[in-house]
Amino acid sequence: LFMLCQIFAYALRPCLKKPELVPFGGWLALNWALVLSFDTAMAIWLGPQVLLYFLLSTFFAGSIHPTAGHFLAEHYVMEGNAETYSYYGPLNRLAYNVGYHNEHHDFPNIAWSNLPKVREIAPEFYNDLPQCKSWVTIIFRYIFDDSISPFSRVKRGKKKA
Repeated sequence: LFMLCQIFAYALRPCLKKPELVPFGGWLALNWALVLSFDTAMAIWLGPQVLLYFLLSTFFAGSIHPTAGHFLAEHYVMEGNAETYSYYGPLNRLAYNVGYHNEHHDFPNIAWSNLPKVREIAPEFYNDLPQCKSWVTIIFRYIFDDSISPFSRVKRGKKKA
């Protein structure tokens, strides 16, 4: 059940864990106004069922869709104590190289299109780290392996001043 709803947990986690970092203000209000205006225009043009299409598309894309495995590979402990895993498979082409997750954490300002170059330049830092071989397999493993649960997510304590 959690796997089917994890997109909501992923989206709401920042608001619940560190609400002081959620940027409320004019830009957020503008974003909501534009989104709701677009949704209203689409519902008027195509009928209210389009809103169900939008909701279900978001729901399935972030839960049991093959590319949603990156949510699990990013910050769930699957092997030993590795906090995050990179995925170097073909689905990266569809997902803006989101699988190059260790590289992203090391160099967060590198554009998505250049993340593979980071690994090419410094393979000694990435090739021996645990890797996620398949996003699809990690979804099945999450569902059927009792040793992995929502509590397998990396959780850090508070920083000391």
